[in-house]
Amino acid sequence: MACVQANDITIEYEEQGEGEPLLLVMGLGGQLIDWPPDLIQMLVDNGFRVIRFDNRDSGLSTEFAHEAPPTRRQLLKTLMLRRDLAAAYTLSDMATDAVGLLDALEIDRAHVVGMSMGGMIAQQMAIDHAARVASLTSIMSTTGGPRVGRPKAKVIVKAVRRPEPSPETAVEQGVELFRDISGPTFDEAGFRELFQADLERSYRPKGTARNFAAILASGDRTEQLQRLDVPALVIHGMVDALVKPSGGIATARAIPGSTLMLFNDMGHDLPHTRHLEMAEAITTNTARAREMTDV
Repeated sequence: MACVQANDITIEYEEQGEGEPLLLVMGLGGQLIDWPPDLIQMLVDNGFRVIRFDNRDSGLSTEFAHEAPPTRRQLLKTLMLRRDLAAAYTLSDMATDAVGLLDALEIDRAHVVGMSMGGMIAQQMAIDHAARVASLTSIMSTTGGPRVGRPKAKVIVKAVRRPEPSPETAVEQGVELFRDISGPTFDEAGFRELFQADLERSYRPKGTARNFAAILASGDRTEQLQRLDVPALVIHGMVDALVKPSGGIATARAIPGSTLMLFNDMGHDLPHTRHLEMAEAITTNTARAREMTDV
């Protein structure tokens, strides 16, 4: 792993493979090590230089410890009642971080793949920095529209009742959350191992709260997505309880010419049974970018 200085912060990243650059953008509270290794290898085998990184306030990238995070109550009130929320930064700032990483690596354009919050950041990259995004893949994400992609009620109720996290409870809380939001291929032992690795590498619940605030403060991207001219793939799980399928469907409807791929055995996770199909679909979407360039 390595790090660069970009957009006035330190960004931790890792890359594998050679070929066209493909940037993976992680979701809320996630770290670059959370991307499934076999999915990465499939993309490398398909001829990509795969780049992963830690978003600001997560993993080993810069922590905004000087910014007080919103409370859980403030976040939930904003989510449920659509109230305004002051945030330390927005998704546009996080998109600029990703572009700054590309600058530091001397990459003019990259294929961009984001999951969950990472899908929102990827969308914002295509909106704010269109020339830098060769193709866009948005996985288990949404447009920011207030009526789509909202969590199921049971997920919100459990979030309210869940005790404040601590290093001692972080792994079990993570397993419990993903048991609720994953699809039928949920692998408890695998998630427990992953969350233990996350905990040992970095523990930043306040950073996760600031990331969540950035999502809530960034608004609806629908109109901006409607103006995109980029090959786009949208992947979503039909049993996603955290970002309901309406979020992915709305994203695909908003982006002109996009491809929508729905999996009935996928929740808010990347089921191992679908990695090959995802890698092939991402590769096909990148080929559309080359076709547009050749015209």
